[in-house]
Amino acid sequence: MFGRKQPSQPSRPAGNTRTPTFIAAGTQIQGDLKSQGSVRVDGVVIGSVLVDGDLEIAPGGRIEGEEVRARNVLINGEVRAKVIADGKLTLTKRAHLEGDVIAKALDIEAGATFVGRSVTGEGKQLPSPPSKPAPAKED
Repeated sequence: MFGRKQPSQPSRPAGNTRTPTFIAAGTQIQGDLKSQGSVRVDGVVIGSVLVDGDLEIAPGGRIEGEEVRARNVLINGEVRAKVIADGKLTLTKRAHLEGDVIAKALDIEAGATFVGRSVTGEGKQLPSPPSKPAPAKED
């Protein structure tokens, strides 16, 4: 204004934020959650969680849905979903995970509960379960 040039602000792509998203204890979300940044869940999410950044499920936090996808996933709480981590999936001693896992690396601490199948490394798809042979017909 009045001939003075204002200093320019660094440009940031629309919707790209470095501030993490927190789902507080006592909060329940029903529906899919999508975030371009990192997310910490202390409350409950009923639905899929798709995160471009890192995802942390805190002690007392819970996710129940079809799929959880993030760069790195740290589970201290409870997850009932298929988990896909582009990097590392860590289950702490308080973690409870029911669902199949695809991750480049998987770290399970003693005391954690994991019910499901896992594929680690560069695997992209879980193998199909073996099919049962058809019973033989008697003539």
